[in-house]
Amino acid sequence: MRDDLRVLIVDDDFRVARLHADYVNAAPGFTALEPVGTGGAALEAIQTYRPDLVLIDVYLPDSSGLDVLRGVDVDAFVLSAASDAVSVRKAMRRGALGYLIKPFSEKQLADLLRGYSRYTRLLGSGTALDQDLLERALRQLHTSDSQTAKARSVTETAVLAALGQTPGALTAVDVSATVGISRATAQRYLSALVEDGSVDVNLRYGSTGRPEHRYSLRAT
Repeated sequence: MRDDLRVLIVDDDFRVARLHADYVNAAPGFTALEPVGTGGAALEAIQTYRPDLVLIDVYLPDSSGLDVLRGVDVDAFVLSAASDAVSVRKAMRRGALGYLIKPFSEKQLADLLRGYSRYTRLLGSGTALDQDLLERALRQLHTSDSQTAKARSVTETAVLAALGQTPGALTAVDVSATVGISRATAQRYLSALVEDGSVDVNLRYGSTGRPEHRYSLRAT
C-alpha cells in the first residue's frame, strides 16, 4: 500500500489554514502536515519535512508566496485571493502546477488533489513515457473526475476497448499483447484507469503463491 502524499499548507490565517488542512485530511491518500504562516517558516518546513505537495498563499506577512515558489524544488499549487492575471502568470512561471482562487469549495480542492494523485501515479515510475501518457498526466492537474472520463487518449481508449472486447479479466501482459504496447506502458494505463474508477483490479494467486493483478471494466 502506498504511503499518503504529505501536504504542507502555507497561509497566514490560521483558521483558513486549519480548514484547508481538514479538507486535505478528508481526501483519500493525503495527509496534511502542520500548517505554517510565513515564507520563512515555509522554507524551513520544506527543508525539514520534504512534503510531496505545497499549497501556498500569495499574501504572506514576510514575503510573497510567489517568491517562496522561486526558491524551492517541490510540487505546489497556489491557493490565494490574488485573482489578477499578473499573479497567476507569475505563479505558473515559478513552477506552480495549478491555481485556486479563494474562496473555493472543499470539492474544488478535493478535485485538485485527486488530479494531482493521478498525475503523480502516471509519472511515478522510472520508465520512459510516450506522448499520449505524458499529455494525460498533465491533463489530470486541470480536470475534474467527470471531465477525466471524457478526455481519453488513443492509447487509453484502446486499453479500455481491449478490456471490453475480451470475456473475463485481463492481466497487463494480456493488454499489452492486444493493444501492441509494452507491458510497462499497459501497466501505467491500467493503474491510471483504476485510479479514476473506470477499471476494477483483483488479485489472483497462482501456484507459485505470487499474486497476479487482473483487470476488468467497472460495471456501470
